[in-house]
Amino acid sequence: MSIAKPLKKAVAAVILDLDDGILGDVLKALLLKYGKQWDGREAQKIVGKTPLEEAAIVVGDYELPCSIDEFVTQITPLLYDQFCNIKALPGANRLIKHLSGHNVPLALASNSPRAYIESKISYQQGWKESFSVIIAGDEVRAGKPSPEIFLEAAKRLHIEPSSCLVIEDSLPGVTGGKAAGMEVVAVPSIPKQTHLYIAADEVISSLLDLQPELWGLPPFDDWIDGTLPLEIWHIGGPVVKGFGRGSKVLGIPTANLSTKAYSALLSEHPSGVYFGWAGLSTRGVYKMVMNIGWNPYFNNTEKSIEPWLLHEFDGDFYGEELRLVIVGYIRPEANFTSLESLIAKIHEDRRIAERALDTPLYLKYKDDPYLKGSSL
Repeated sequence: MSIAKPLKKAVAAVILDLDDGILGDVLKALLLKYGKQWDGREAQKIVGKTPLEEAAIVVGDYELPCSIDEFVTQITPLLYDQFCNIKALPGANRLIKHLSGHNVPLALASNSPRAYIESKISYQQGWKESFSVIIAGDEVRAGKPSPEIFLEAAKRLHIEPSSCLVIEDSLPGVTGGKAAGMEVVAVPSIPKQTHLYIAADEVISSLLDLQPELWGLPPFDDWIDGTLPLEIWHIGGPVVKGFGRGSKVLGIPTANLSTKAYSALLSEHPSGVYFGWAGLSTRGVYKMVMNIGWNPYFNNTEKSIEPWLLHEFDGDFYGEELRLVIVGYIRPEANFTSLESLIAKIHEDRRIAERALDTPLYLKYKDDPYLKGSSL
């Protein structure tokens, strides 16, 4: 049993801005028309900005032969076309449902224009009814990093700013929330940028890792024996050679999958330790625990998928078709001070997964047809 963490500060309301992640795809398509290629590394420059600020950055950086207003005119209908495809950030629906279900006052504060916000949330079931206040960038004189939008949200909620918790994914949002005198939890939207969010009171890798009780809010009650049940998802492909350190360095033989076909899926699921069932086309179905992420101890340059099949195999099975059904989440990815502590944690993850997969809640997915080679 883990030791309860001390209360950080009791808050009375939560102000959210949860980025949607479609802007990069739309920019990529639009820039192609100008013969330019969108570089995802530039996303840090535009995240959290207003549409005009975003347009000014893109037009300037890519030396586009159009005005900022013309660029906004071109990109706006493309964005509206994609709003219906927006997927909520992992854990967002769970968090909103939890807080509204416990009558915690909720506000949505975004630099996006009101029309954008209304369109976006119309596709997210239950969101509009859950927010007591929705405030947009075109309803204040200055957007983030100005504190104005947060102060206005608190005013409309009738809550003191110092009693508000802001949950933000952008640096302008973190800066604005702190300038408003609020507590701020950062969920960085750009990978490997945690070090930039030092102004936040807490930095977490995803909303799955938020602990409301640290802020005096009702705790989640959906964790079961150290695991969080998820809406299941599938991934599969031939087993490929990984970094060569699973067996050699860690003593843990991982069955790596190529990430090339799964860039969208990898960006959709936060880094962390997951578990579920693994099917090998010629051998059977086995328990599995896996890491998705950057492996901070080894400082990977790319996000990887490293499943560990919890079974003693006689030899390698490179090239064999591996199919995974992911059923639950254990913890966020973490760094470690020593190889020994990393190995100990991996074995603890294994024990948690093995025990959980024996329970009816997760055991039923062992019969998922996908594991046996059926298509989805």
